[in-house]
Amino acid sequence: MAEENKMERIKCLIIGSGPAGYTAAIYAARADMQPVVYTGMEPGGQLTTTTEVDNFPGYPEGIDGPTMMVQLQQQAERFGTEVRIGMITEVKLSQEVGGVHKACVDNKTWIEAQTIIISTGATAKYLGLPSEQRLRGGGVSACAVCDGFFYKNQDVAIVGGGDTAAEEATYLANICNKVTMLVRKDEMRASKAMQHRVTSTKNIDLRYNTEVDEVLGDQVVEGLRMVNNQTGEKEEIKITGLFIAIGHKPNTDIFKDQLEMDDAGYLITKGKTTKTNIPGVFASGDVQDKDYRQAITAAGTGCMAALDAERYLASVATPEEEVSAS
Repeated sequence: MAEENKMERIKCLIIGSGPAGYTAAIYAARADMQPVVYTGMEPGGQLTTTTEVDNFPGYPEGIDGPTMMVQLQQQAERFGTEVRIGMITEVKLSQEVGGVHKACVDNKTWIEAQTIIISTGATAKYLGLPSEQRLRGGGVSACAVCDGFFYKNQDVAIVGGGDTAAEEATYLANICNKVTMLVRKDEMRASKAMQHRVTSTKNIDLRYNTEVDEVLGDQVVEGLRMVNNQTGEKEEIKITGLFIAIGHKPNTDIFKDQLEMDDAGYLITKGKTTKTNIPGVFASGDVQDKDYRQAITAAGTGCMAALDAERYLASVATPEEEVSAS
């Protein structure tokens, strides 16, 4: 455990630097909360692995993910946000209203924060094949809603057997020529209603007991070699896009046993707010949203978290703090 020494104290600590974290920073900075953002392992979040963002309002020609995240960072810094490269590796959260929370940076330095906004996101699960990892951004995607449009009238494949996979397969079937759906077991985990939707969609080719053996292509996806895990038989098909829909893992390990989360590890927020079960700690973006997982919804909850944090600080401010702030 890192040594606790004389600590820096900040008003608003934002953990994570995706659309949620930077939007929270923009609003917090404009409210004179002097936010400090710690970027985490993947500065810019999942959008930095997305080549084209076409569905974020305000970009009629689209924008590539890394450029968009740089611009969000610049906008946050313009209002006084301090962005620091580093990872929050441990937290000690106070359960008292007005209490001070502690966070450890890179297993070394402890800091104190009056409020914390958690925007650590969720990490898409991948199969782990070298060919799949090599072609991420070149036809391999973990978000059909984000990237499906680029494969209009083309042949694609999707991996997964749960509700998300079924939903994304039917979404893709509406815009793509053919969708080959690979389900590892001899049945889908999806609800009966979602299974029926898949089986009644004519251009979905449903393959049970089937896994990806190799993603084919040098620079972009050109095909897929599948293997039947019962017979060992292999088959190659031509596709231009491969969508992985085997789930996400929220980045919440450091908050276990302190913050309420569901069985999958997503942080639970109260009602329509971003409040967690700990006073002064708020959650925004994919870390608390397993349903939408879009950049625009993450940004929206980032805004909400900053507003919730601002109101919280106002409610616990001492008379001296109120005078000095005015």
